[in-house]
Amino acid sequence: MYSGSRVQGTNLEASVIKLQKISARPDYVEEVYKTLLDAISDGSLEAGTRLKQEEIAEQMQVSRSPVLKALLLLKKDGFVQDVPGRGVEVAPMDATAISNLYMIRGALDALAARLAAERRYEIDPKLLAAGRRVIKGKDVKAMVDADMAFHRAIYDASGNPLIAESAEVYWAHLRRAMGAGLQFATQREPIWDEHEAIAKAIAAGDSARAAELSELHTTRARELAVRLSQSQAEQRLAIA
Repeated sequence: MYSGSRVQGTNLEASVIKLQKISARPDYVEEVYKTLLDAISDGSLEAGTRLKQEEIAEQMQVSRSPVLKALLLLKKDGFVQDVPGRGVEVAPMDATAISNLYMIRGALDALAARLAAERRYEIDPKLLAAGRRVIKGKDVKAMVDADMAFHRAIYDASGNPLIAESAEVYWAHLRRAMGAGLQFATQREPIWDEHEAIAKAIAAGDSARAAELSELHTTRARELAVRLSQSQAEQRLAIA
């Protein structure tokens, strides 16, 4: 994902907003974790937003216990942090960590595209159509899901299941970076223009071209994500 970007002001004291209610189950931890992670990834919960157990439990209609456990998991995974005098809040994106993650993703994407091209695999055109459709709306989560579905299709097309398994480790953090890029992007069509070019190279059996386009696509996404992370860090320093 890439293109022009803009960074808006944030309300760091905002309460948890629009969190999805979850169905009754004996163990809610996984669903609470996923709901909070989705909200962090799509920008509903911005960096610096305080996360109060009572508010989260009330909105999701669960007890505080699964909320506490979910927050501990999010903290372990680096999505939230303890701040003296403030409690738990959404952690900022780290520019260096994001850059490193995208480097790993770039290598995996290029490998997957090359292997898929060697098999002359045809990516389902419905994935491209779905991606172009959702970028016209405002649902950032849907945009990220469509983007991930396209790349996962290439992983599957590679014929090497270890690529998808390796990428899965990093997707949670990459989803957040992707969400930020899509949220602030002024133009989203180039993302799917690049996806289409990659798909065509794969179908044509041009493995070198497919790998090259995939790596270039990821490099541009990395540059945008790092830029956004740095801009947000500067904003936090300015209001500190």
